[in-house]
Amino acid sequence: LAGTVPEEERCTVERVDASLTYSLFLQRFAFSRPVILGGVTDNSAFRALCTREKLLAAFGPLPVRLSTANTYSYRKVDVPFQEYVEQLLQPQDPARLGSDTLYFFGDNNFTEWGPLFQHYVAPPFRIPGTSPAYSFGIAGSGSGVPFHWHGPGFSEVIFGRKRWFLYPPDKTPHFHPNETTLAWLQHTYPTLPPAQRPLECTLRPGEVSLAPQDPPPSQPEPRDPPMLPPQVLYFPDRWWHATLNLDTSVFISTFLG
Repeated sequence: LAGTVPEEERCTVERVDASLTYSLFLQRFAFSRPVILGGVTDNSAFRALCTREKLLAAFGPLPVRLSTANTYSYRKVDVPFQEYVEQLLQPQDPARLGSDTLYFFGDNNFTEWGPLFQHYVAPPFRIPGTSPAYSFGIAGSGSGVPFHWHGPGFSEVIFGRKRWFLYPPDKTPHFHPNETTLAWLQHTYPTLPPAQRPLECTLRPGEVSLAPQDPPPSQPEPRDPPMLPPQVLYFPDRWWHATLNLDTSVFISTFLG
C-alpha cells in the first residue's frame, strides 16, 4: 500500500510564510480557520533523533500505549515500542475496522519520552489562556484517525506525509465512527459534491525543490537543490478533522489546552 494512497488534487488550506506576525495570526486564523505555516520551525535536530535506529535504541524495550483508530471510544493496548515498530507498524488493511486498528499517537509517557521532546521546536504562536501539550506518534501508510474534534493545536510531520481533511464546527461531516479514514476516502469522499468536500492538504517535513540550479563557476558539480521550509498546520478549536498517513510517518502535534 505504501506510496499508493493519493494526495489531494489541490491543497485548499491557506498557506502563509514565516513573515506572519503573531497579531495577524490571532486576527486572521486563531479563532476562525486553519492555516499552513511555512518556515516557522526548524526541527532538523529533532528529526535526526527520530530515525528508526535512534528511536529503537532509545526506547525499544519501553512500553507504549496504542489506541484504536475510531472516533468516540478508544481501546488501549500497551506493547513494547520495539514490538510495535517491528510487528505492528504495517500498512492499513482497507477492510479492517477502526476498532481493530491499533495506532501509536498521543498517549506518551512524558517521563520516558521527555528527553526527546526537549529537542522539539514548537510553533511560536499561542492562544491566550492556553498551554501546550505534545502528542507524538508513528504510523504506517494508509493509517489515520477518523473525524473527531477537540481544542486548537498545531501538527507537524517529521518523516513521511500526512493528508488532512477539515470541516468547520457547524458542518458535521458524513462518516461512520468505526470506519477508518482510508475506507472513508475510498467510499464516501468520491460521492461528495464539491461544495460538501472538506478543506484538505498534505503536510510534509519539507520538500526538495525540483528547479534546476546553475552551479557557481568554481564548482563543476551541480549543487544540491535547496530544501523548502517545513510546514506546520494550525487547526482552530472544535474544527472537525481526519488524518491519513500517505507513508510510514513520524509526527507530532502541539495541543493548546
